[in-house]
Amino acid sequence: MFKNFILSLLGLAVALLLSGFGAIALEAPQPVLVPTAPETPLADSLLSQGNSRQTLIDAVNQSLAYMRTPGSVTAYQDYAISGITHRRVQRSLERFRQLVLLIRSPEVLQRAVSREFEFYRSVGQDGDGAVIFTGYFEPTYAASRVPTEEFRYPLYRAPADLADWPDPHPTRADLEGPDGLQGSQGPLKGLELVWLRSRLEAFLVQVQGSARLQLTDGTTLSVGYAGRTNYDYSSVGRALIDDGVFAEDELSLPLLMAYFEENPQALDEYLPRNRRFVFFRETGGSPAIGSLGFPVTAGRSIATDKSMMPPGALALVTLPLPQRQPDGSWKTERISRFVLDQDTGGAIRGPGRVDLFIGTGVEAGEQAGLINHTGELYYLLLKE
Repeated sequence: MFKNFILSLLGLAVALLLSGFGAIALEAPQPVLVPTAPETPLADSLLSQGNSRQTLIDAVNQSLAYMRTPGSVTAYQDYAISGITHRRVQRSLERFRQLVLLIRSPEVLQRAVSREFEFYRSVGQDGDGAVIFTGYFEPTYAASRVPTEEFRYPLYRAPADLADWPDPHPTRADLEGPDGLQGSQGPLKGLELVWLRSRLEAFLVQVQGSARLQLTDGTTLSVGYAGRTNYDYSSVGRALIDDGVFAEDELSLPLLMAYFEENPQALDEYLPRNRRFVFFRETGGSPAIGSLGFPVTAGRSIATDKSMMPPGALALVTLPLPQRQPDGSWKTERISRFVLDQDTGGAIRGPGRVDLFIGTGVEAGEQAGLINHTGELYYLLLKE
């Protein structure tokens, strides 16, 4: 799912590797993945809960389907890290699937994985393995096929000639005006797909890259990414932090939404700062699709920088993750979990950033908006 990811929206800094310059020549670039096993065994606690084993198998199956495509072969032809090949990634997925089907105990599975697989740890944002995790989700909003007094803010189809637009592309303000209501006056006229009741909701759909929409006639419509203008993503949350509206350690998606609900005039100031504009298409009720072209799985799919990380590969993450409590509150608990690298995002850059796909709907959005934690990322490949 082309995204940009929830707390990317909230202004978290994108972690980048910095290369040093010597007096005469550039230093050789350091690998972003290094063979390093976790210091303590990391068992997937989800495997003992409900249908989580099946969701893991489903996610592995999607990665295996991707690995059978010509595009996956091309993606690995020039992969920079020695020892991580298309064949090894595919064999690792196949063997891991066998183990998950055969072994019922999470602890026994962990021991088998430790015995048969080699761990490659991401160097993270600091060179020592620290990875910033955020969450993303597929929102569900009310929408209308026709504009009304209540539903005024459109999502747009991609212009047929988008590929031929001259550089620089029109900005967000150029396309929809500072108030988000002027799209019918320019090149987007006639491209309206649906109308939403909230400008912020329409903007968040652009950030997430897909949505499920409850239409006024009682039907449900799913929309997905169809293209974008050629600007880098610019975080509205970061702009609010830079302007002193929020402290960096306090900002969350619920807080950001509450701020704009109380200060709707601020939307006209802050939303145009993200000059990128995203277009949509109807997806016929299909599940959320990742950048590899296959469905992503709630709690099991991650988004990373695909210029560095191995697409479709099996991984293990460990991080503090908000968990719903019986009283309805959220409590952050440290977890480890097997995941599949199946997506990317405009704000996910460098080896120190990972976005975890949480799922669809209100609760998924609430949980995703609370994720802003440092953890670790390991890729798992069969020993050779």
